[in-house]
Amino acid sequence: MLTAARTYEDLVATFRWQVPEHYNIGVDICDKWATREPDRPALVCISEDGGREEVSYGALMRLSNRIANRLAADGVTRGDRVAILLPQAKETAAAHIAAHKLGAISIPLFMLFGDEALAFRLGDSGAKAVVTNKTGARKLAAIRDHLPALEQVYTIDGGHSGTTDLHAALEGQPETFTPVDTHADDPAILIYTSGTTGQPKGALHGHRVLLGHLPGVEMSHDLFPQVGDRIWTPADWAWIGGLLDVLMPALHHGVCVVACRFAKFTAEAAFELMAQEKVRNAFLPPTALKMMRAHGDPDPALPLEMRTIASGGETLGAELLDWGRRVFGVTINEFYGQTECNMIVSSCAAIMPPRPGIMGRAVPGHDVRVVDGSGAPVADGQEGNIGVRRGDPVMFLHYWNNRQATAAKFAGDFLLTGDRGVRDADGWIRFVGRDDDVITSSGYRIGPGEIEDCLIGHPAVSMAGVVGKPDPQRTEIVKAYVVLAEGFAPGAELARELQEFVKHRLAAHEYPREIAFVDTLPMTTTGKIIRKDLRQRAAEETDAG
Repeated sequence: MLTAARTYEDLVATFRWQVPEHYNIGVDICDKWATREPDRPALVCISEDGGREEVSYGALMRLSNRIANRLAADGVTRGDRVAILLPQAKETAAAHIAAHKLGAISIPLFMLFGDEALAFRLGDSGAKAVVTNKTGARKLAAIRDHLPALEQVYTIDGGHSGTTDLHAALEGQPETFTPVDTHADDPAILIYTSGTTGQPKGALHGHRVLLGHLPGVEMSHDLFPQVGDRIWTPADWAWIGGLLDVLMPALHHGVCVVACRFAKFTAEAAFELMAQEKVRNAFLPPTALKMMRAHGDPDPALPLEMRTIASGGETLGAELLDWGRRVFGVTINEFYGQTECNMIVSSCAAIMPPRPGIMGRAVPGHDVRVVDGSGAPVADGQEGNIGVRRGDPVMFLHYWNNRQATAAKFAGDFLLTGDRGVRDADGWIRFVGRDDDVITSSGYRIGPGEIEDCLIGHPAVSMAGVVGKPDPQRTEIVKAYVVLAEGFAPGAELARELQEFVKHRLAAHEYPREIAFVDTLPMTTTGKIIRKDLRQRAAEETDAG
């Protein structure tokens, strides 16, 4: 845990990793608190129909113990894979905890995955059991014949064809369970990357991954936790951003988590939930922030009591930071990481003023550098690959069933993130873009994020995606795909206005030479713009031309 500090330098100087030889995530985030304060609130679960249930640490321990006992009775043992295909719910948290106390490996899966996505992940991992609901059960029924390792499917909302009613199966199961004495490096969680290029890869993490996340979570929430903190995210717990940036770190610290993921995210519902549940801390992905900003200010009658908001996944610009201060009364802290090595860079408004367009500094405990292709650090101010030194507790163990990809992820002493960045003499790191996102135009190397941030600063723009379009003279030109805000109509005059807006606020070589007005942008399930799809579209436009 980070200690109280007034400066970033003090924060770094006083930090030391404390990773014990033996450590179990399930014990840490549940049993630890349940034995001390069984009535302490762990979760507040809001269902789609508006139902509300408070779950104490004691109740969470009893539920997870009964699930662990049932899994063990059905043959799940140490090292087996247990997939969890559920939205935010008490059973989701309890199933992860149960798997970890068993020494099994939990696999978070997204409810919106289709047949192919589920079949690949369950087949590649050799999952032995799945905990899901009737919606997930219907999807699994179509592919189960192709999953020979899958022995049990449990459903939390009653029995369905080919499934076991989980709650009925828990009747008579003991409420006590002796957890497996796992080492910190023993495998605990298998998270599949979003797979924007090729098949997704399964990043296998040890139990220590939670401890590795804590400094980044604490820094991005202004030295979390503080008295009265209460956290929520619209990010699904199937992703590292929901599971290991919010749910598990909060439970580790004894902070109550609001569990609510809307069937469809809307700004109005988010504002109302945060007010009604007295949310003090939130992880809001950039897409959610942009949608909330486009909606307009919340109802003044809503008593928002935010202490911190953290965001990561796409670079934030000055427009969003200014909006956040005005609407929430806080400076949004930006953090950076990826599934294989997360929460390694962060800003922290409590101890250092933010720099718009620059994501932050290395979180204490993480050696983050900008390196070349061989893993050698480059000079300050020089662009290169963002790398993290080996041996970091938050770093993945390896890719599941993929030694070649694991080896390719490293160069020298550093894990290569595949993201381009620039580090200054004070250690601030500016994100430039993915290797294949960086635009090369007339000899300039241009990152799309800064242009996107600039565009959404115009009142006509709700969302923007920027890519390089092939050009015979300039190699590439900057092309912007723009979703307009309500009340604005596309047209050549507006396109010229947006071009001038960027040209004068950024630089002449960065303005989009072409602008296309679109209804939607292609997005990953975690809310990131899929620039690969936009690049393909731009290339097809060039070929057609």
